[in-house]
Amino acid sequence: MSAPVQSEAEQAAAWEAYYQQYPQHKQDRVSRFIESKWRSSPLWVAPTAMLVCMAGAVGYTLASNPAAADAGSAPTCLLKYTTGFVCPGCGGTRAAWFLLHGDIPAAARHHALFVFAVPFLVYMYVAWAAKRVFKWDIPQLSLSPAVVGTFMALWGVFTIARNLPWAPFTALYV
Repeated sequence: MSAPVQSEAEQAAAWEAYYQQYPQHKQDRVSRFIESKWRSSPLWVAPTAMLVCMAGAVGYTLASNPAAADAGSAPTCLLKYTTGFVCPGCGGTRAAWFLLHGDIPAAARHHALFVFAVPFLVYMYVAWAAKRVFKWDIPQLSLSPAVVGTFMALWGVFTIARNLPWAPFTALYV
């Protein structure tokens, strides 16, 4: 026999009753302040703040020309500078610089996984911002834990492979 169908209001009431049986923790002052500002801020603030941060990163990348920098140029990767190992993000700024100039092969040469991830990240931001600000129903890109785990594992293997000191892996060293 099937379970009776509940309305949304009944489901919401059931969930509320379920959560009321557990003691509620008291938030600290900082959390209460941030939550109050989040609730009272206009919907466009978060997407705009992210856009400003991304524009700052793009501006810095264009102004600094990381493709022309040598290993000792500031700022440098502390891990690579002290150990000689290439970190998981090494080459990402140079890849971004080449992407901004439309040179996809050179960008992929510096960090292939970054080049692969950029279109997905841009789409996820646009879909989220359009839904939040304009209430447009752009399909959201939902990534399952298996997809995220696979990407992280692939990134780990890529990081190890680009640090191996023999061919063909030496071609991955940047």
